[in-house]
Amino acid sequence: MTALTSTEWSLAARPVGMPKLSDFQMKTIDITPPGAGEIQVKNEWMSVDPYMRGRMQDRESYVPPFQIGETMQGGAVGRVTVSNHPDYKEGDLVSSMAGWRTAWVGKPEMAMAQKLPEVGLPESAFLGVAGMPGLTAYAGLLRVAELKEGDTVFVSGAAGAVGSTVVQIAKIKGCTVIGSAGGKEKCDVVKSLGADHVIDYKAAGGFDGLVKALREVAPKGIDVYFDNVGGDHLTAAIEVARPMARFAECGMIAQYNETGQPTGPHNVIQIVGKQLKIQGFIVSTHADMQPAFFQDMAKWVPSGQMKYEETIKEGIEKAPEAFIGLFEGANTGKMLVKLG
Repeated sequence: MTALTSTEWSLAARPVGMPKLSDFQMKTIDITPPGAGEIQVKNEWMSVDPYMRGRMQDRESYVPPFQIGETMQGGAVGRVTVSNHPDYKEGDLVSSMAGWRTAWVGKPEMAMAQKLPEVGLPESAFLGVAGMPGLTAYAGLLRVAELKEGDTVFVSGAAGAVGSTVVQIAKIKGCTVIGSAGGKEKCDVVKSLGADHVIDYKAAGGFDGLVKALREVAPKGIDVYFDNVGGDHLTAAIEVARPMARFAECGMIAQYNETGQPTGPHNVIQIVGKQLKIQGFIVSTHADMQPAFFQDMAKWVPSGQMKYEETIKEGIEKAPEAFIGLFEGANTGKMLVKLG
């Protein structure tokens, strides 16, 4: 059997505010051979995602917090190197939640492992456009926001992994799309994805500027808001929403490193008068959409209807740097760490 070691990351301390490199600790361990019903996997790619910041807090959430000194979890894609499981063979490509490490061994269900379909997509895509971020965009837009042809859709964080996919799905479905991103370079990316209008939120300068920009490009208001940011973006979206508009609340990155008392939208009363539907969601709740999602992506990506950007850091040593970069605007599209 192939002997492996694994280089892994754990929390050395719980971050306060913006995470820093000293909050993380790297170690190398020996990987034991797989027992009955187990597989051994060498990871080739790992993902860092904004939701992981919440798991670094010692508080209850929809997933348990990371524990100090224990190897962290996250999305990863790798190859089976040894199998003692009837459904897996050497060479199979699998996704799992056994990220932040270069290799792992165990029962597939314990790592939430899944054999990936042969649909002609690059391996890294299964952590981005054809992975959790892509499914998040797909489920949030089509099911939670109940997207309809002809809708005017506002997407915050439109240059990120989820937001950029939302932009393109909405265009495929015949909608007018407004994307928000920070800085000219990211705004140019969003425009290249087909967005009808792009707002530079840094230039807009907060709530008043966002509202002004939105009203200029959507004088009749918006029908759908896909929220990755929260804060002033959410407040502005409420302000310009049309009656019966639908909000898919995916994330609120503006608040993830907040150390003070965050304030909510001051115009929340409009939710009643406009009869807005505002729904938070977790992608795992909508896992039943994955087969249809894979089928659509297998058509959209090769046809050029679905483009995607990746920001890649090389080597497991760069994992904390890649994660911190999410909150510094260092990524365009999906932030990934290449392990293999």
